[in-house]
Amino acid sequence: MHHSAFFQIALYLLVLTAIAVPLGKHMARVLSGERHILSAILGPAEKLVLRIAGVRADQEMHWKQYALTLIAFNLTGALAVYLLQRVQGYLPFNPQQLAAVSPDSAFNTAISFVTNTNWQGYGGESTMSYLTQMLALAVQNFLSAATGIAVVTALIRGFSRHNAAEIGNFWADLVRSTIHILLPLSFITAVLLMSQGVIQNFDAYQTVSLTEKIDYQAAKTDAQGAPLLDKEGKPLTEAASTSTQTLPMGPVASQEAIKLIGTNGGGFFNANSAHPFENPTPFSNFIQMLAIFVIPAGLCISFGAMVRDMRQGWAIYATMSILFVSFAFVAINAEQAGNPVISALHIDPSDHAQIAASTAQAGGNMEGKETRFGIVASGLFATITTAASCGAVNAMHDSFTPLGGMVPMVLMQLGEVVFGGVGSGLYGMLIFALLAVFIAGLMIGRTPEYLGKKIEAYDMKMVSIAILVGPLLVLAGTAISVMLADGKAGIANPGAHGFSEILYAFVSATNNNGSAFAGLSANTPYYNLMLGIAMWFGRFLMIVPVLAIAGSLAAKKRLPQNAGTLPTHGPLFVALLLGTVIIVGALTYIPALALGPVVEHLIMIAQ
Repeated sequence: MHHSAFFQIALYLLVLTAIAVPLGKHMARVLSGERHILSAILGPAEKLVLRIAGVRADQEMHWKQYALTLIAFNLTGALAVYLLQRVQGYLPFNPQQLAAVSPDSAFNTAISFVTNTNWQGYGGESTMSYLTQMLALAVQNFLSAATGIAVVTALIRGFSRHNAAEIGNFWADLVRSTIHILLPLSFITAVLLMSQGVIQNFDAYQTVSLTEKIDYQAAKTDAQGAPLLDKEGKPLTEAASTSTQTLPMGPVASQEAIKLIGTNGGGFFNANSAHPFENPTPFSNFIQMLAIFVIPAGLCISFGAMVRDMRQGWAIYATMSILFVSFAFVAINAEQAGNPVISALHIDPSDHAQIAASTAQAGGNMEGKETRFGIVASGLFATITTAASCGAVNAMHDSFTPLGGMVPMVLMQLGEVVFGGVGSGLYGMLIFALLAVFIAGLMIGRTPEYLGKKIEAYDMKMVSIAILVGPLLVLAGTAISVMLADGKAGIANPGAHGFSEILYAFVSATNNNGSAFAGLSANTPYYNLMLGIAMWFGRFLMIVPVLAIAGSLAAKKRLPQNAGTLPTHGPLFVALLLGTVIIVGALTYIPALALGPVVEHLIMIAQ
């Protein structure tokens, strides 16, 4: 591996940690309802919003009420996003006069943005008006992220309280997260991105002249615009040329900021963070990678502060960091090694392509990557965006080598707990922590405890549901899709890679990531419905058990530590937690991975 990879990963972790510590302490004060450095500025806004909504922050909820309120709120949001897409042709801020989104695509997109998935089966610049991008999609970027923060806050209260019947007020948690955390961070990020050239305007799309004319083959169409076919059913084409290009415009920086800060991932443009108007420079790329992890990393520090034991937060942070660094090295090394099949064809553009026995591409696998970022920054971004449930991309994961592409897939299969999504990453890792102490308790013959709370049968039932719902949706959805004609019709690459494309889609949707092996044509009624179902249940069948655990823990008394208590803040627990996360993921998905990226890698090296 090149030295630049070690340097970039080390620099990234150093800067991330330097930001996460003060941010985490700030978020702990915000989520605890305490005064903080921005209280004088943002406090009145919070009180005004709660007053207008008729909510009293001190009126707390039982976990069932909290869960029902959360689900009802998100259902309402999904309906609003769906309706806005369906009527966007009649609404303002639509200079390109884009028509209404189709019912199945509007359904999928509504579920996608409400669940913090941001799976996009459409091309943003050719489908969504400026109003839809702002009022529907960007708003849900804030609210879905705030929902995740609210859930993890409720779970932390479950650990920190004792003999309590309530776990907080959902509305207060939602408003505080949005006003005091997401809005300030998004404003700062948007300004930094604009300084690098990310656009922010309401202009109509611009037509510019090319430096030279381009000749190409265009499809022939009839009077209604339908393609004409020959006797064999193939599209007819004719020679065409152009000397102009249309450049899409729009309020990009504002949506780009919350797309990253909220680990949403939905791009304004179809090419996402590979588009120069979304991510123009190496520095903007570094800002984006930091923005994805900054709240998930900071929440580990918040966790330690809120349970009054910073060692607990650092143990979780260390576990996540070890997993992240390990997977980043694998992804980058696989892409730097390149594809031996291409090397054997002697078409490597590098001056060193003819050296040795053509065992690898001298320049590495640059297919699907932006030259302004290169392999290291592309591999690191891919690892970060799928370790978090973000899904933004600056390179096409479908063009990665089999092992390089398997890294993003496995990170999602672990449950998006390696830093993970805003809120969802930490509560997912805490679920694994409960499983880890349960396993440890079985090994030593003691009742498992975590942070002074006894972990009992009810808690483990909820843990089991939270862990198993993801694999059930992923494997069932993949199996159904590879058997049905509608599912197989979207595959662009037959064989093992085609299977990987379907598997990746359901892994991404269920774990609310949103990235894709884009070779799968997923904007069809079948996939819009199936992936919509996976996104919705993958989100809320995880949240409800987590809130049930929060309610159960809050009602318990806190036990004093004794000689038999397992320390959950040291290297031994970190190792136990690492093993639990990896083993559960491996046992669940190894057969599916063997049918996809593993066999594809074996075929590649055998040629």
